[in-house]
Amino acid sequence: MERATHVIGQSAAFLDALERASRAAALDRPVLVIGERGTGKELVAERLHRLSPRWDQPLVVMNCAALPETLIEAELFGHEAGAFTGATKARVGRFEEAHGGTLFLDELGTLSMGAQERLLRAVEYGEITRIGSSRPLRVDVRIVAATNEHLPERVDRGTFRADLLDRLSFEVVTLPPLRHRDGDVEVLAEFYGRRMASEIGWSDWPGWGPNAIDVLLHYDWPGNVRELRNVVERAVYRWEQAGPVDRIEIDPFQSPYRPRPIASRAATEPQGAAPAPVVPDAVPAAVFEGAGDFKTRVARFERELLSRALAEHRYNQRSTAEALGLTYDQLRHALKRHELLGAGG
Repeated sequence: MERATHVIGQSAAFLDALERASRAAALDRPVLVIGERGTGKELVAERLHRLSPRWDQPLVVMNCAALPETLIEAELFGHEAGAFTGATKARVGRFEEAHGGTLFLDELGTLSMGAQERLLRAVEYGEITRIGSSRPLRVDVRIVAATNEHLPERVDRGTFRADLLDRLSFEVVTLPPLRHRDGDVEVLAEFYGRRMASEIGWSDWPGWGPNAIDVLLHYDWPGNVRELRNVVERAVYRWEQAGPVDRIEIDPFQSPYRPRPIASRAATEPQGAAPAPVVPDAVPAAVFEGAGDFKTRVARFERELLSRALAEHRYNQRSTAEALGLTYDQLRHALKRHELLGAGG
């Protein structure tokens, strides 16, 4: 695995996790990296390898969730010709590929109990046996594993081997989610924004506007850094105005025209029935009060609609946005335009 690695952050929680990984790198012991999706587990695994005495040897990556259970053991340990249907020639496994270096096992919790048993022997004794062979092979491999699960709980449920967990958890590095990394959202948004601006040929980087910063800082980022990078890069490439980028769309699937769930369509549109007509809500009387041209009255209606929707949803802006078919930042723009941002406060 050769690539440019960017480990970006300045929060104490994130730097503490990096420091723990850096200290463990020099020791030839297994390390378990824990974290939610998108927190950078693979980047930390690469850091562990690059800072170790094995830095000039292979770093082999295997995503345990990417293969069907029947092929995982063959992928890990290799197989001999004729070991199973389709095995026309012998093939080395990931352990042999990583000999002298590091093997990174991502999504460790998806391994079957059978694969866990064979992995335990490989870690414990430094021996593997190809499928279809009776001759063990010696391998010198350091294991770094990652998961987004709480494995001790899996042990209690009987779905993960306690002895394997004991063997792999010499050191455990738990990466904090982005919502607990104070100050890192701005740092990451600036980095990815600048990089995207350069990629699409902008002569300079105008920075972020106040509305964009507000959305970035008030979102929980369940997808963590991976999600933030997508949101930021999408915002930059869609921005067509001069000045700072000031529009953020968190959910690219949000649209008033998105398909309804199939179950909902089946329940509301019986076979052969004509589609129900769309009946608009009653127009508030406030629209007709006072003078004003078409544009003024539409603005008055929009303000009334926003006010009512906010009140109905107890001034929860996320719930209001969802009810109106808007993204969170679209609602915030509309509220700001009508001076309703502080409503209900």
